[in-house]
Amino acid sequence: MSAAPFDEFVRRVDASLVIVTTAEGDQRAGCVVGFHTQCSIEPVRYAVWLSKANLTYRVALFASHVAVHLLTDDDRSVFELFGGTSGDRTDKFALCNWSPGAGGIPLLDAVPTRAVLEITSRWDDGSDHLCVVGTPIDIELGAPARPMRLSASAIADVGHDATERPEPEDLTGADAHTTAASSNERR
Repeated sequence: MSAAPFDEFVRRVDASLVIVTTAEGDQRAGCVVGFHTQCSIEPVRYAVWLSKANLTYRVALFASHVAVHLLTDDDRSVFELFGGTSGDRTDKFALCNWSPGAGGIPLLDAVPTRAVLEITSRWDDGSDHLCVVGTPIDIELGAPARPMRLSASAIADVGHDATERPEPEDLTGADAHTTAASSNERR
């Protein structure tokens, strides 16, 4: 099968965009994510898939929490900061207002509709993204607004190419690959 039919299917789905933030120790990270969904009703769970090219992936390997911030059509500047800037080269959080949340995660003041998740599992199937599943422990709802969609998200220069794979730093003293593998939950 060629990629064209699948690409057209994804274009028609036109997913909403979120910014995922996380932290471990004094290391903060965040990026724009298009792959996310509720993945269980009882118990309630939410999943986000993080590109292995991003610093957010490497920090989330060791983090206890992530925050999922729902972008709206009015959030273009924060979208460009977190989607077009690499955390490997720029401290994104020095360029925006945020407050600390559970597990030290940064909560973006400009994006008030968000879910804070306590990470329950990580799943790596060998593709270019890691699935992080979490239990919602805090939900904040801003004013109702139209979500920013994938079709409205063109960025001329993204932070990383999908094929980049920087190695995770050892943030906890444990080997990153062992930690990620031992925390994976496969079903």
